[in-house]
Amino acid sequence: MNKEENRVRGTTILAVRRDGKVAIGGDGQVTLGHMMIKGTARKVRSLADGKVKVGFAGSAADAFALLDRFEKKLAEFNGNVLRAAIELAKEWRTDRVLRRLESSIIVADKENLLLIGGGGDVIEPDDDVIAIGSGGGYATAAARALLVHTTLPANEIIKNALMIAGEICIYTNQDIVVETIG
Repeated sequence: MNKEENRVRGTTILAVRRDGKVAIGGDGQVTLGHMMIKGTARKVRSLADGKVKVGFAGSAADAFALLDRFEKKLAEFNGNVLRAAIELAKEWRTDRVLRRLESSIIVADKENLLLIGGGGDVIEPDDDVIAIGSGGGYATAAARALLVHTTLPANEIIKNALMIAGEICIYTNQDIVVETIG
């Protein structure tokens, strides 16, 4: 196996805000090279007694390292998600070890919906939809259409958009987990 074939990948994480509620969800597929090796991975977590939800894409070990650091930043800044995200991104960008991590995370609470990336990025979407992972583009397109053309609540938009992504993206399945805030 070459390096590309040994790479663990394959997921879709999607977050949507609608009517004061935020939902974040992900599929369960883990792919190693060209094989699906697990279909029921859980890539969405609750933090801060359920007030903050996090979804991750990329290397699982790297993602858990980032989740651990984010949780510490969240405690350090008294639950302030935006401040914790900015401080994590700064640390991620400047720390030699963290800089090598191959993962990205979406964090959400009632007020914030953010993507945190290894390039020092903290991105807040303009339209209350954000996704990461191999099926992220498909899930984003489906969620935007559902926001405009339906009255579905955020959690149902997540389920439907991820099901659509799972039909298109070979690295995304339809074993979906959704968490809601609000």
